[in-house]
Amino acid sequence: MGAGFWISRYLLASSILFMILTVVDYSKGNVSKASLLGALAWALVASAIFIGSKYWRRKKAIDCATCSDTTASKPKTKSS
Repeated sequence: MGAGFWISRYLLASSILFMILTVVDYSKGNVSKASLLGALAWALVASAIFIGSKYWRRKKAIDCATCSDTTASKPKTKSS
């Protein structure tokens, strides 16, 4: 997974989060340039933390708790 994969993932996460935060701001009645800039800043920072942690876990080859249990996916057979 190259840099293009991680950059596209970051842009996707930050744009979705920005849209969510903008909708929340509009529903509260905050329609100003400052609220949009705040939503953008929070989206960029939160996405950087999220994607950075995913990149770090991928680089260190740390699986999630549900994925690391390989015995659960094996079918159980009876021994004679």
